[in-house]
Amino acid sequence: MKALASLLFLLLALLLTGCSERDRPLDSPVRFEGGVYGSFYQVTLADPLTQGQARALEEGLLEVLEAVDVAMSIYIEDSELSVFNQSPLNEWQPLSDELMEVLAIGQAVAEKSGGAFDVTLGGLVNLWSFGSEARPREVPDEAALAERLELIGSDAVELDLAAMQARRVRDVFVDLGGVAKGHAVDRVAAFLDREGIKHYLVNLGGDLIARGYRNAREAGDDEAERWRIGVEAPLEDRQEAQYVLPIGDVSLATSGDYRNYFEEAGRRFSHTIDPRSGHPIDHRLASVSVLHPSNAWADAWATALMVLGDEEGMALAVEQDLKVLMIVRDGEGWQSRVSPAFVAYFGESLVEELGLVALPDSEQMESTGVIDDA
Repeated sequence: MKALASLLFLLLALLLTGCSERDRPLDSPVRFEGGVYGSFYQVTLADPLTQGQARALEEGLLEVLEAVDVAMSIYIEDSELSVFNQSPLNEWQPLSDELMEVLAIGQAVAEKSGGAFDVTLGGLVNLWSFGSEARPREVPDEAALAERLELIGSDAVELDLAAMQARRVRDVFVDLGGVAKGHAVDRVAAFLDREGIKHYLVNLGGDLIARGYRNAREAGDDEAERWRIGVEAPLEDRQEAQYVLPIGDVSLATSGDYRNYFEEAGRRFSHTIDPRSGHPIDHRLASVSVLHPSNAWADAWATALMVLGDEEGMALAVEQDLKVLMIVRDGEGWQSRVSPAFVAYFGESLVEELGLVALPDSEQMESTGVIDDA
């Protein structure tokens, strides 16, 4: 009997210890981080949480990230997107709401940017050795480029949003690399919203979304501080924040040409391909950061503006009322330019403090000829 009583006491103690451990309050902020999509994720929560709550949240957000990968990866043979890319031409394929949403965003930005963004350019990305095909990093043959360039275009994929289906009308390879990561950021944010989390910062490989305040647990409303995020300097050898911006209830995506590239015969070839020419971009624009309520939209817009370059890209940003920060090469250094919507969001004092060059609004740009009425 004594042995049985001792065993029961031990089991009860272990049970109580487990319960107390799950209910233990954690110090703020709580941070989850790891590798994902060939990059990293970092999710920071400022809400008061117990260890049990934090564990459940981490498991949930990892399920969200995996679901996006299973739907939109070109590296998973049986992903929803891979299956769509292998589907017969001109046959409608039922697709998930999430994949249809991302395809629709891609088509919208393609139309508004004059084809500077195009999810059908996967074949070109592969040809330049930046995609899922195992190819040597070298300049491809012009004939092969011309052949794939002839196929691509947003009209190569038709969407039926009412029936939630799509079809390929030409043999294109859809690559969502310019929008899917942003969509994943949105999905993680939506998950945290559903779980009642009010104060968080989600960072997937540099694409971010923020809600609330970073010190919400300790401070009152008058002392609460916005999340602070760094915009990188265009440096190839190290990561260094050029600007630190206070953000809240908005997302930010950045596209740049200074990290992923290869060199041949002394010339650098960027991973960002211009769908209109079939060649990597080659201009002064080093990076573009876009703020938008949706990170998927911010991601797509950042890619499109990066393709367009500093002048044409900023003109479109002004026309679309986008909050944009561009870092433009200028000799051995660079100049940072921001759109009127960016100034309106952050205020003139911060823009001046950071030494950013504010661009005029659309009417002023038209009068000076920066925006061509034609």
